[in-house]
Amino acid sequence: MRTDVAPPPTRLADYRPTDYAVDAVSLDVRLDPARTIVRSELKVRRREGVEDGASLRLDGEALELVAIAIDGVALSSDQYSLDEKYLTLKTPPAVFTLSVETACAPEANTALSGLYLSNGMFCTQCEAEGFRRITYYLDRPDILSVFTVRIEADKDAYPVLLANGDKINSGDLDGGRHFAVWRDPHPKPAYLFALVGGDLVAVEDGFTTRSGHDVALKVFVQAENADKCAYTLDSLKRAMKWDEEAFGREYDLDTFMIVAVDHFNFGAMENKGLNIFNSAYVLASPETATDQDYENIESIVAHEYFHNWSGNRVTLRDWFQLCLKEGFTVFRDQEFSADMRDRSVQRIKDVRRLLSHQFPEDAGPLSHPPRPDQFITIDNFYTATVYEKGAEIVRMLKTMLGPETFRKASDLYFERHDGEAATVEDFARAMADASGLDLSQFSLWWTQAGAPRVEASIAPSGDGRLVATLSQDTDPPRAIPVGYAVVGAASGRVMREGLVTLDQTSQRFDLTPEPHEGEPGDTREGATERPLASLFTHFSAPVVVDIDRPLDERAALAKSDPDPFNRWSAVDGLWRDACLAEAGRRKEVEADEAVAGLGAALHAALADQALAPAFTAQLLMAPSPGDLTQGLDELDPPRLVRARATIRGRIAALLETPLTEAFERSQTPGPFDPSSGQAGKRALKNAALSLLVEAGHDTRAVRQAEAGRNMTDVAAAASILAQSASEARDDVLERFYDRWRTNALVVNKWLAWRALRPDGEALNDVRSLLEHPAYDEGTPNKVRALVGTFANLNLSNFHAVDGSGYNFLADQLIRIDGRNPQLAARLAGAFEVWRRLESGRRSIARHALRRVANAEKTSMNLKEMAARLLAGD
Repeated sequence: MRTDVAPPPTRLADYRPTDYAVDAVSLDVRLDPARTIVRSELKVRRREGVEDGASLRLDGEALELVAIAIDGVALSSDQYSLDEKYLTLKTPPAVFTLSVETACAPEANTALSGLYLSNGMFCTQCEAEGFRRITYYLDRPDILSVFTVRIEADKDAYPVLLANGDKINSGDLDGGRHFAVWRDPHPKPAYLFALVGGDLVAVEDGFTTRSGHDVALKVFVQAENADKCAYTLDSLKRAMKWDEEAFGREYDLDTFMIVAVDHFNFGAMENKGLNIFNSAYVLASPETATDQDYENIESIVAHEYFHNWSGNRVTLRDWFQLCLKEGFTVFRDQEFSADMRDRSVQRIKDVRRLLSHQFPEDAGPLSHPPRPDQFITIDNFYTATVYEKGAEIVRMLKTMLGPETFRKASDLYFERHDGEAATVEDFARAMADASGLDLSQFSLWWTQAGAPRVEASIAPSGDGRLVATLSQDTDPPRAIPVGYAVVGAASGRVMREGLVTLDQTSQRFDLTPEPHEGEPGDTREGATERPLASLFTHFSAPVVVDIDRPLDERAALAKSDPDPFNRWSAVDGLWRDACLAEAGRRKEVEADEAVAGLGAALHAALADQALAPAFTAQLLMAPSPGDLTQGLDELDPPRLVRARATIRGRIAALLETPLTEAFERSQTPGPFDPSSGQAGKRALKNAALSLLVEAGHDTRAVRQAEAGRNMTDVAAAASILAQSASEARDDVLERFYDRWRTNALVVNKWLAWRALRPDGEALNDVRSLLEHPAYDEGTPNKVRALVGTFANLNLSNFHAVDGSGYNFLADQLIRIDGRNPQLAARLAGAFEVWRRLESGRRSIARHALRRVANAEKTSMNLKEMAARLLAGD
């Protein structure tokens, strides 16, 4: 293996402020696809205490330097130096205006970082380090400047010109050109800069803040999509109102804009006042979008809007603090979604995502602390650990402080650091100062990698008290909040509940229920109902819990635990027991016993129509094949896939009647409504349908795929059939494509379903689709739909014993990296499991990864990912 897989890292310990500050930025951008001219004027000053003669190094990539001057005087070549990454001024004065003219080629920018074209529209993506591809600058988040931007372009081709802030001037020019001037009065780092130029229409609405300020809301889209923006605007207005009520945060400009683009490496970007969105998270109609699409729009619109305070008004000092702005904002958008929908179901969905994406990351070669101490390229640290685990850390703080004190602490954080670039320590200090708590031990959550493993034993003590002994494997130990409830084994009645903190290596906690007059439950005086301890209620901490609990107790909690999250967790545990026992990977449990306990729990849930349909739907969903691999070595993934299918088929056969009844009673006649009530019914209906098809009953699915009244039902049925052995599968998918071939977002669903084909022809099918008109390797959404879905979700075929799946992905990574390094690096994460495979697959996967690492002209992004995946090999 080559030794130059990754360059030297950037380290948190080496952070120091810059010698110079930039107080104001004026940009004049002359848009042209082949050669855009950018003229910048920077008001620069040397910081106090910095010696005379200190040089100033500006970041810049893929730029042509046309002219450079200080205070209007052109610089000679001996006054600066220039290379591929930096423009360095050798001895600038203490205070000066730097004028720089550069040229760039947006139409050649396939990396989608900086200024680029999407379907003929100019747009930008500057987080994390894209602004340096627009002009030379101190491109780091602790440089906060006021931006004024003038944009000029051909009026017919680009009638809409947008930038951050509020528009202060516009007009026509000679030669069919026009201009617009935008000013953002709030100092911001360059990663929040945005610019758009295109042929767009605005779908408009308004919002009045609680202080009476009127805000114009505008969603810019291509004309044919103007009828698909209503839910985006509705979500935005609800998010603005919620943030005022829940966190006391008002919007601070006259206009808030969202622009939908098809070519985007992320979900969306919170640029101040001008959010740029992946079109998948803006455009929705009942005919083209599923309930999950609507949920994603609601969540992501809220997330980006909430960044206006947690990320923009209070930004981050350096990129090592990324978990501060993202973790806090994910927590905020999760709370918003919980208030908009079913709080219990939302918590289950959030934790499912955490367990599926972040826990494997924590346990594998890509593990890192939420605040890493080094990186090669920060692009590779937009991870589940930064986002999802970062949110869990904030949630634990709210749990420990309580809602009222947490609100006071967040207010204090915003007040102290408004207009500043903050750190994790600043956030923790605000929490500590508002609460009076010592959070020094808790702060280890930000700086330590890995999920703590907590071993728990619960048993009566000698005097009849119910005692829980908890131990953690972290050194030094972390402060872990443990929510608990003691419930009756038969009734599910709560006998005692509360919160304790595990902050030592091992601790004992008395959970003995208090006696209830005239009721069973006093274990000290011969109670008739056995108490069971339900630990980590509401998933109070992101830990792995090992509890030596007999199957009958777990089955009892699966049927009647009053904490919805722990009831789901108990059912999920029974699903795992049954699937792993069927695969021969769980010797201590018989598959038949687990199926019996699981069947009883699911039967009880299906019979209880007082339960929210969306909650019952979650219980019916077996862990994914990827989830089943967690914690296992010597993996044979296809075997787990087969075992899971067998157990799902057995459960479907056992519960065919109640599943059919649930399917029938969960129909949603009348106009489509994406809110949680109707969406929950559709979720239950389609979860039941999925199990029935597993048992061989595909007639309903075929009928629904052909005649469903909304995309949620059509897509659910088509997806279920796509992953089945149904003879109708190929015809259903072909007809779906024929109907929707002109709608790119809907066709992306079809690409993903084709990638999930379960039989041995899947890889050949995927290869053929690389040449299909519906596929475009320059569009990240399409690459993720086809290549990403195959590598991450089709475990039977990606992990084919001949290694063809691994070699296919290696080929694609090398190819994609040549045009979009960020996308290639993210797709490489599918190899994260390689060390845990059985020896034959492990050897082939290792060879494929080495081939990626040793490829010529590998980007820094992919080099770093390969190095981390192969570390120690």
